[in-house]
Amino acid sequence: MSDEQADATYRVTADELRQFIERIERLDQEKKDIADQQKEVMAEAKGRGYDTKVIRKVIALRKREPDDIAEEEAVMEMYKQALGMS
Repeated sequence: MSDEQADATYRVTADELRQFIERIERLDQEKKDIADQQKEVMAEAKGRGYDTKVIRKVIALRKREPDDIAEEEAVMEMYKQALGMS
């Protein structure tokens, strides 16, 4: 491979690498923008009197399978009973 070919290969690789990096940077910015929007929604919900800690838990539950939730709740109830908490 000649030096010219190596330089051309490097330039193409550098350009491609730059494109990947710029795409990742744009996605990072979009992710930050979305996180900021989520914070605004949570602040709005809190301002309306909702418990944001509970909202986060509800969101996490909605992402899970109902069977997993039921199993965890059953185990939690068993543990609470064993400790005299229910």
